[in-house]
Amino acid sequence: MDELLNLLSEIRPDVDFQNEEALIDDEILDSFDIISIVGEINDQFDIDINVNDLMPENFNTVEAMWDLIQKLRNE
Repeated sequence: MDELLNLLSEIRPDVDFQNEEALIDDEILDSFDIISIVGEINDQFDIDINVNDLMPENFNTVEAMWDLIQKLRNE
């Protein structure tokens, strides 16, 4: 998960990803952030996040993003 946190803080150093619980719901991340995050996650973790995975609940917290990564790695 540290790898994910480092990646996220490179994209948005102003966001406290470890403590935020509503990154999407509170509009902390916008669509451009999500595009950047998805691209970086796909490259770094060698997975493919598809359109069906682009739901707010998968990106509201760093834990949700990590769970998505783990799920896609196991498929």
